[in-house]
Amino acid sequence: MFPRSTFRLGGAALCGALFLSGCANHLPQRSEHEERVERKLLNHSLQIEVGEPRVLELPQRRVRINEQKTFEVTEFEVTRRYDRYTPYQPWREAYEIPLGAVAVVAGIGANVLNVVMLGSLPDTVTKDWISYGFAGLNPLMNAQSNGRSQQNLAGIDEKQLDQRMEYSSLPWAERPVQVKAGAETHELTTDRNGVLRLNLLDGPFAEQDVSRVGKLQLGVEDPQDNARADATLLVSRTLRGKLLEAHALIYDDLEDDEVPQWVHRVKRLSDLGLEEEASELEQSLVELTRNDPELQQDFLKSLLKDAGRLAADPGSSN
Repeated sequence: MFPRSTFRLGGAALCGALFLSGCANHLPQRSEHEERVERKLLNHSLQIEVGEPRVLELPQRRVRINEQKTFEVTEFEVTRRYDRYTPYQPWREAYEIPLGAVAVVAGIGANVLNVVMLGSLPDTVTKDWISYGFAGLNPLMNAQSNGRSQQNLAGIDEKQLDQRMEYSSLPWAERPVQVKAGAETHELTTDRNGVLRLNLLDGPFAEQDVSRVGKLQLGVEDPQDNARADATLLVSRTLRGKLLEAHALIYDDLEDDEVPQWVHRVKRLSDLGLEEEASELEQSLVELTRNDPELQQDFLKSLLKDAGRLAADPGSSN
């Protein structure tokens, strides 16, 4: 009786060991590393550069608008650790149990052979076969499998690598600008370089009596954080006295006039000190007479004789 009881107790202990060892089938933990950059906006401001002098003596002015930003930039090294395991599927026990028995026997044999070979066999033979075998013999858990493994996030570690300040200055490109002229407020747009081209004889200003406007108030605002900048340009009394006459010289109907009236308009604009407007009107008249070469030559000769101006045909191939 004693040997039989001892055998039964030994068998029960072996089954318990197999069950407990089979429960621990977690795979090695996996880690992911990445770098993360965090940018924190500390300051955002807009700047309007109206140029000098602050008093307009000519109807045209280029206004440059920039936006400045200050960032606090922090770099982190992020490590994510994942616990990995093999999910249980009961039907796999049909082949895992016999394979597990074979693996245990093979693992024991490999360990015996490893003793003879003075420990030269790799762990994948001496240890992993036995671990796989015990997991396979456990009916309540599958053997480890990298191909079927699942994972859960175990923890996140962040390590700060660097922290610095960054500054940027960019043009207020193709963005709106509010321009208040007297009782009227106009919305203009900067170009891709952040430059606003003001011309009191063109655009929306040509439709109002700007000769009564003593100053221009410019304003820009970023709706995202309400950053705002304002600036003022004064219009000189001398310029205001010229604007009404200049407007008539530029915009009154040209086709009903004769060549002498055309020449007078160009010369008068030049005499008023509005040379850029005079050149633009001159080229418009050259373009207007393109289909009448005789009339165009008459205009060019009169322009040279009576106004002392030598105009070139922009469409000429010479």
